[in-house]
Amino acid sequence: MIRVLVVEDDPVAAEAHRAYVERVAGFTVAGVVHSGNEAIRFCSRHPVDLLLLDFNLPDTHGLAVCAALRSAGASVDVIAVTSARDLSVVRAAVSSGVMQYLLKPFTFATFRGKLESYAAWREQVVGPGEVGGQNHVDRMLSELRTPGQGPLPKGLSASTLDAINRALDEAAEGMSAAAIATAVGIARVTARRYLEYLADNGIAQRRPHYGSVGRPEVRYLLVKR
Repeated sequence: MIRVLVVEDDPVAAEAHRAYVERVAGFTVAGVVHSGNEAIRFCSRHPVDLLLLDFNLPDTHGLAVCAALRSAGASVDVIAVTSARDLSVVRAAVSSGVMQYLLKPFTFATFRGKLESYAAWREQVVGPGEVGGQNHVDRMLSELRTPGQGPLPKGLSASTLDAINRALDEAAEGMSAAAIATAVGIARVTARRYLEYLADNGIAQRRPHYGSVGRPEVRYLLVKR
């Protein structure tokens, strides 16, 4: 299991990130802290593989936390989870060794994609051995480059998309547009638009479901990475 420390000063956001981590297979929450100094202390006392690090902390900046951890010899990886959009901050984050940069607000699907791409990268680099050549290195680094969803199409909202993702995540056999509409409380045509968006972006897949009579029903199933 990949042990994650959530570093977020907003208690509501911190709880949401903790719950998100617990929903991604292969990850577990090592702890939740609300300041930079707490994060540094926690990492010095407990095993942590990955920080989900907010940059705008009450006592220091997330980049200062990265620098302190590197100075202390900590090998923990970092995914920035922040609303900081300044290019100078993004450049500094890359220079500090930040693995991924996740802008708030985001959907669970985007969050899960970042964690799963990190896990795929980690699986290839942790442990002894050596790379087989340039192609091997390129493949490993490509794991961190998750294809971005970009902005949502006009008329779609992140909160509704999150609700649909949660409903699909709990449905092992997938769900139809009608079932999603009932579960989320939206019109069937609206539900189908969201589901088609997820399918077109590779987040869900369409599967025909054959009943006793009539045309097959299309169900949508989250892609498990």
